[in-house]
Amino acid sequence: MLSLITGLVPLLLAGLLGWAGAVKALGRNVVRTAPKTALARLLSSSERAVLVLRATGWAELLLAGALLAVPGSALPGAATAVLGAAFLGYLGYGRARAPQASCGCSASEDTPVTWRAFARAALVLTGGVTAAVARRTWWGAPGDRPVTSAVLLVVGALVLFALSADLDRWWLLPLRRTRLRVFGHPLTGGGGTQRVPVAASVELLENSLAWQTTSPVVRSALLDHWESDGWRILHYSGVHGEGDAARPVAVLFALDASVGRDTPGDPVIRVSYVDADTGAPVAAGEPRATPARRSLRLVD
Repeated sequence: MLSLITGLVPLLLAGLLGWAGAVKALGRNVVRTAPKTALARLLSSSERAVLVLRATGWAELLLAGALLAVPGSALPGAATAVLGAAFLGYLGYGRARAPQASCGCSASEDTPVTWRAFARAALVLTGGVTAAVARRTWWGAPGDRPVTSAVLLVVGALVLFALSADLDRWWLLPLRRTRLRVFGHPLTGGGGTQRVPVAASVELLENSLAWQTTSPVVRSALLDHWESDGWRILHYSGVHGEGDAARPVAVLFALDASVGRDTPGDPVIRVSYVDADTGAPVAAGEPRATPARRSLRLVD
């Protein structure tokens, strides 16, 4: 079994590097996402960050081709291991110096660096070492045990898929929508309780004192929403703390699902911060001052 796994690792690595490299080298989102990455801060230039991302993409494509074309050779695996180690160092820098920035690993996501990015880079490192010492060809390994090989490839692909934050829209969001359809949708209610549209809840939230006090933490638009025990939960991403203490968090607002702009009285809104890496609650602490907004002069 171990020999079979080592024989299939180059194939999985080639798929991962080929996809990530093609997105960076050929994708159109690189220019848009590069300024949001920690690489732009490291290089002090968005233009240089674009060039480095493009070059990294072509290097990944070259390694993917070498892993497929030169099986049994230690050089492609060793180079892949070096690339994985470089990714880990870069991610560590990003979390330490720019926790609110994305890693740009696939040049198509703009979410802060989480444990999933570190896990994927660690798999590239260990996979490269494994490929460097493997002596079997990737096409010869499935020939002995085709069913087991197919299962291992599917499991490996699913693991890599789950560790890619920019692919959440293909599986995580549909999974959440399915859960809402099975256990209750925000726009449908029971027991005679009227539900207001989600857009109305968002408008109510963004005109509330709770939103004003937490706006320095919030870094995204609405990412997800669901209902629990009559409360509508609105999910945003954010960065809690400043400097070295900054960490990516999920910002959760809870408000009555039946309350709208026309409901008398001020709405009750609960705010919670959840660590994006561990899922543990984060103490809100003292709210930061909301920056004043100057009025813009109208010109006729």
